[in-house]
Amino acid sequence: QIGTTLDERRNEGLYKAFEELFPITDSRNNFVLEFIDYTIDPPRYSIEECIDRGLTFKVPLKVKLKLYCTDTDHEDFETIVQDVYFGNIPFMTPKGSFVINGAERIIVSQLHRSPGVFFGQSFHSNGTKLYSARVIPFKGSWIEFTTDVNNVLYAYIDRKKKLPVTTLLRAIGYESDRDILEIFGIADEVKVSKSGLKKYVGRTLAARVLRSWVDDFVDEDTGELVPIERNEVILERDIILDKGHIDEIIDAGVETILLQKEDGNAYDHALIYNTLQKDPTNSEVEAIRHIYRQLRTAEAPDDETARGMIEKLFFSDQRYSLGHVGRFRINSRLKLNIPEGMMVLTKEDIVSIITTLISLVNSKVDVDDIDHLSNRRVRTVGEQLSNQFSVGLSRMARTIRERMNVRDNEVFTPIDLINAKTLSAVINSFFGTSQLSQFMDQTNPLAEVTHKRRISALGPGGLTRERAGFEVRDVHFTHYGRLCPIETPEGPNIGLISSLAVFAKINALGFIETPYRNVTGGKVNITDAPIYKTAEQEIDQVIAQANASLNEDGTFENDRIQSRSEADYLIAQPSRVTLMDVAPNQIASIAASLIPFLEHDDANRALMGSNMMRQAVPLLRTDAPIVGTGIEPHVARDSRTMINAEGEGKVTYVDAITIKVKYTKTEEEELVSFDDNEKTYSLTKFQKTNQRTCINIQPIVRVGDKVTKGQVLCHGYATENGELAIGRNLKVAFMPWKGYNFEDAIILSERVVREDLFTSLHIAEHVVNVRETTRGLEELTADIPNISETATKDLDENGMVRIGAHVKNGDILIGKITPKGESDPTPEEKLLRAIFGEKAGDVKDASLKTKPADVGVVIGKSLFSKTIKDRKAKTTDKADLAKLDTNFEKEAYALKNILSTKLYQIIGGKASKGVKNILGEEVISKSEKFTKKMLLGIDFTLIDPYKWTASKENNILVNRTIENYLRKYNEIYGEYRRERFSITVGDELPNGVLQLAKVQIAQKRKVKVGDKLAGRHGNKGIVSRIVKEEDMPFLEDGTPVDIILNPLGVPSRMNLGQIYETILGWAGQELGKKYFTPVFDGASIDQINAETDEAGLPRLGQTYLYDGGTGERFEQTATVGLFYMLKLSHLIDDKMHSRSIGPYSLITQQPLGGKAQNGGQRLGEMEVWALEGYGASNILQEMLTLKSDDVIGRAKAFESIVKGKDLPQAGIPESFNVLLHELNGLGLKVTFE
Repeated sequence: QIGTTLDERRNEGLYKAFEELFPITDSRNNFVLEFIDYTIDPPRYSIEECIDRGLTFKVPLKVKLKLYCTDTDHEDFETIVQDVYFGNIPFMTPKGSFVINGAERIIVSQLHRSPGVFFGQSFHSNGTKLYSARVIPFKGSWIEFTTDVNNVLYAYIDRKKKLPVTTLLRAIGYESDRDILEIFGIADEVKVSKSGLKKYVGRTLAARVLRSWVDDFVDEDTGELVPIERNEVILERDIILDKGHIDEIIDAGVETILLQKEDGNAYDHALIYNTLQKDPTNSEVEAIRHIYRQLRTAEAPDDETARGMIEKLFFSDQRYSLGHVGRFRINSRLKLNIPEGMMVLTKEDIVSIITTLISLVNSKVDVDDIDHLSNRRVRTVGEQLSNQFSVGLSRMARTIRERMNVRDNEVFTPIDLINAKTLSAVINSFFGTSQLSQFMDQTNPLAEVTHKRRISALGPGGLTRERAGFEVRDVHFTHYGRLCPIETPEGPNIGLISSLAVFAKINALGFIETPYRNVTGGKVNITDAPIYKTAEQEIDQVIAQANASLNEDGTFENDRIQSRSEADYLIAQPSRVTLMDVAPNQIASIAASLIPFLEHDDANRALMGSNMMRQAVPLLRTDAPIVGTGIEPHVARDSRTMINAEGEGKVTYVDAITIKVKYTKTEEEELVSFDDNEKTYSLTKFQKTNQRTCINIQPIVRVGDKVTKGQVLCHGYATENGELAIGRNLKVAFMPWKGYNFEDAIILSERVVREDLFTSLHIAEHVVNVRETTRGLEELTADIPNISETATKDLDENGMVRIGAHVKNGDILIGKITPKGESDPTPEEKLLRAIFGEKAGDVKDASLKTKPADVGVVIGKSLFSKTIKDRKAKTTDKADLAKLDTNFEKEAYALKNILSTKLYQIIGGKASKGVKNILGEEVISKSEKFTKKMLLGIDFTLIDPYKWTASKENNILVNRTIENYLRKYNEIYGEYRRERFSITVGDELPNGVLQLAKVQIAQKRKVKVGDKLAGRHGNKGIVSRIVKEEDMPFLEDGTPVDIILNPLGVPSRMNLGQIYETILGWAGQELGKKYFTPVFDGASIDQINAETDEAGLPRLGQTYLYDGGTGERFEQTATVGLFYMLKLSHLIDDKMHSRSIGPYSLITQQPLGGKAQNGGQRLGEMEVWALEGYGASNILQEMLTLKSDDVIGRAKAFESIVKGKDLPQAGIPESFNVLLHELNGLGLKVTFE
C-alpha cells in the first residue's frame, strides 16, 4: 500500500502480516516489541539495469518498531523506537511481472479449494453410503464429521483419532444427554411416578439413567475434604421400558427421564441415538479427558490443560482461523448469521454442521459439488506473497523471542533482535523455487498476456498431476464466462491449468465473477453497467445468450429465448429470463477469442490453435490479419509493449529511438503538475526476450502529427498499427502437389523466403563471469595463450568482440584466461616469478566461443565491474560525492521553491484549518494565514494531506500538487542515490563476481524446410519443400499461390473455420477491406458470398488452377484464398544436430543423448531386436562392440582403419561389465569358461 498514510492503510497484505504477528513478548512478558509502521524506499536500479546486470528488481523494506519493558526491576530500560531494515523485497514491474536475477518471472494464480465446510459422500466396501462434512480452515486443524457402517457419527481431528460426535459436543458445553438431545429436539422429558406407568411402558429410553452422589476425598497435601461427584449407570440407552425398569428408576431417586419421540422423525435422528450409545463419556470432564487421551496418547495432567487444548484447536485466534472467505462460505452454506469478524468456529457452527449432515443422511439435502466454482477460489499474487511473509515473519519471531530470553539483563535495541536474512530467505526461495513462480513466456505479446491470466490447480496446497482425476480436469458448467473451456495444455496438465475468460475478474474473496445484463419482466437493462456475479450468485438464474435479438426498448423480439440455467440449456419465456450474457465471446479466453470462425471448429483443434498462437515468433515485417475477431487491438494495447498517447497533443520530434509529444494541459493540470509539457518516450530497440525472440519498436507518427488520448505511437514486436500481428496473410490453395504435402506437410513458394515474409530476428545473449579463484584472479583479455592473431582480430583490449562482427562456429566472443591448477609453487619459483614475471604457461584459455546455433552479427556488448579502489581514486570519489550532494540539494530546493509558489497560488492569504504532520503535531496552527515563507519551511514528506483550508476544492488541489511534488522528489532522490552508489561501490553484481561481460548476437532466420508453420485453427504442419515461384500452381490471371495445404487435413479434423477464413480473406484482399468476425457471432455463409460477389470472385473460393511446370489446367477446382499463417518457435535451426566425436556416459561408455550434450544415437533394445529379426549377426556384433561400448576394441578398430589393416576381434562391451558388477553386487561370482 505505497503512497498511503498509516491511518489509510487497509488491514491486508504486508500490513496485516505485521499486525497479526506483533506484539512479540519474551517468555516472562517482561519485554514487548511492537509494530508501528513500515516504509518502502524507491528501488535502487531501474528495471532495465536489473535485467542487464542479472539483479533482482527490489525495494528496501524498513519497519518502525517500538521496544519497551513492563518489568519494574528494569527501570533503567528506556522505551526505544527504531527503524529496522527488514531486507529487500522483489517489486512488481508496471507490466505485472517480477525481475528475479535478471530474468522476468510471473507468479501464476492458483485455483484451490476454498476454506469453509464441504459435505460429501463415499461408499464402503460393502456398498453402504457414508456421508461426511469437512471443515477446511485458512489456518489450523481440520475437523471432519463422518458416518460409519453402523450409522454412528464420528469426528476426526486432523485426520488422526476418531471420537463420537457426542463426546465433542459434551466437551464444548453440551454436557448431559439431555443437553445433546435438546439441541436436536428429539426427546421428550417426562417425570417418573408409579401412577403414570402406562405413559412410559413400551417407550424407548433416549438417554442413560444415571444415579449421582457425592464422595468426600481427603487431599493429601492440605488435609482438606474435597467433594467429588460420582455417577453410576442404572439403565443404558435404547432400552424398551417395562414395569421393572420403572421401579429401578424410582428406587434410585431419579425424578425425570428422557424418552425417544414417537413422531415420524425418530428414524431421522437414529444417528444421534446410535452415537450416544457408542459414547464412552457422561460429562464434560470425562469428554475433555477422553479427547486429550485420544489426541496426545497420554493422560491429561489436569482438567484445565485438557480444556485449554480443545480451546486452542478450534476456538483460539492464534492457532485457528477460517479467514474472511471461510466464514463467508460457512455462513452461506449453513444459512447462519455469525458476524464476519468471527474467524474461529462457534458452537453454533458445529451443531449446524451436524444437523445438515443428519439431513444429508436422510436424503433431505444434496452433497456439495467440489468442482463447482463456488467451492474453489483463486489465490492471486498478493495473497501468495502475503502468506510467504507470514511464514518468514513467524520464523523471525522465533529468533526474536530466543534473543529476548538470552539478553535478559542487558540493554538491547530492536536492531539487535532482528535478523533480516530469515525473511529474505523465505521470499527469495518462493520466487526462485516455487512451482507457481514461472519464467515469463515472452515469445510474443499474446503469450505474455495469457501467462499473466493463467490459473493453475497445481502447486503448494493444490493438486498433483498424478492424483488429479477426470472430474477435476473436466469442464464444469460454472466455468461459463469464468474459465475458458478451450485453452488448456495438451498432455498431463490438461484441465489443471486454465485461462481466465475475456470478461472474468476475481473479486476480493478470490471467487471468479463474470458480467451479465440485468433482465426484469422480460426487459433487458441496456443502459446500466453490467453486474458481476459469482458462480454461487448464479444458482437458479435463467440466462439468455448475448446474441438474442432485442427491440429498441430492450425487450426480446422472440417469444422463445435460448437460455441456460446452471447445467441445463433450455428454451425459456422472456418473463422467466433473469440475466443476459454481455458478449458472445464471454465464454472464451483471449487466445480462443482471437480465432475467427471459432464456432465452425472442433474443440480439440481450437485448443491446439489457441495454444499455438502463443508460440508464434514475432516477424521482421509485421502484418495484421485481414480476417480478425475485433479484439486484436485490445490484446496489443493490454500487453503494454506499445506506447499510447496520454492525452491531446502534438508530436514535436521523432527518430528511431525517441518520440517527443507536447501535451496540451488545462490551467488546473498546469498548476498541479511538476513535469514539462513535452514528454519524451524511449523506444525499445533489439531487446532480447526470455524466449530469445526480439523486441524492436518503430515509430508510426511523424513530426507535426496531432495525437489523441490512447492513440498508438509505435509498432513492432508482433503488432502493426496498434493491432496484434503474429503472422502473415498468404495466398493459399488447398490441393495435393506431387505428394509433398502428404500428412500435413506444407509447400511454400520461394517468394515467401525472398521477400522475408517469414523472417524473424532472434537474439542470443552470452555471459562470462570473472571471479577470484584459489589460484588467483581470472582476467578478460585479448592476449590468449596459443591462439593465433587472426582468431583474436575482432577482440578489444578487454577481450570482447567488436559490435558489428559476423561470428561463426568456434569464433571467440569473450577472451578470458584463468590461472592453471598447478601444484603450489615452491619459494624459489615464487622468487623467480617475482623477478622475471609470470610465465605464459600458468594460465589456460577459458574463452567463450560461438556455438553452431548462434551464428550471426554482434549487436551489443557490455562490461560491468566492481570497483577495487586505491587511495587516489578514493580522493577523487570524495570530490565527486561532494559535487553530487550539492547538485541534489540545489535541485531539491528549486523543486520545493516551485511547490511553495504553486501552493501560494492556491491558498495564499487564506486561513488554515490546522495543518498537522503524520505524528499528529500541529505544523501550522488554526486560523493562521498562509504565507510563502511559511510554506517553504514545511517538510512535505511528513505532512498529513488533509484539512488545509475550509474550501474542499482548494484542499483537493493542494493534495494533488503535493502528491505530484513527492513523486518528482522521489524521482530526483532515486537518481541521486543510484549515482552515489555507482561512485562508491561501482556496479552491483551477483555475489563473488568481480566482472560481468555480456555479448548479444542477432540472427536473421529465414523460413526453411523443417520449420513448423500453423494457422489459427489448429492446422499445423512442417515445411517440406520450398518451390520456385514459377513452378507453383497459378490462378487464371497468372498469380502464383504462396502456400499449398493438403485438403485431407480438413474433413477429419473438423476445423472448417480455416475454409471460411480463406474465402473471406480473398475477398478482403481484393476489396482492400479488413473484417472483424467476433467469436460465436461471425459472418454467415450468405454474408461471405455477398463479399465474394462484390469482389468478383468465385463463390466459396472454388477456382481452377494451372500447373506451374506445364501450364496445363488442373482437372478440378480447388479452394483458393487468403489465409493467416504463423511461424512457430519450433525452428529447425534449434533442432538440427549432428555428432562426429562427442562425450560418452561414464558407466556404460555409450554416447550421451540430446543436442545440449552434443549426444549421438544409441542402439537400444528395440534396434537390437530388429537386427536379430533379420539374423544379421555380424552387423549386430559390430554394432554392440566396435561401434559402441567396447572401449579397447573401438580404439584398435580406429587404428587399423587408419593403417589399412584388418579389423580386430571384438572385445567385451562395457555394458556387459556393468551387468557383471550388478551380479557381483547381488553376491554372485561370474566366471568365463
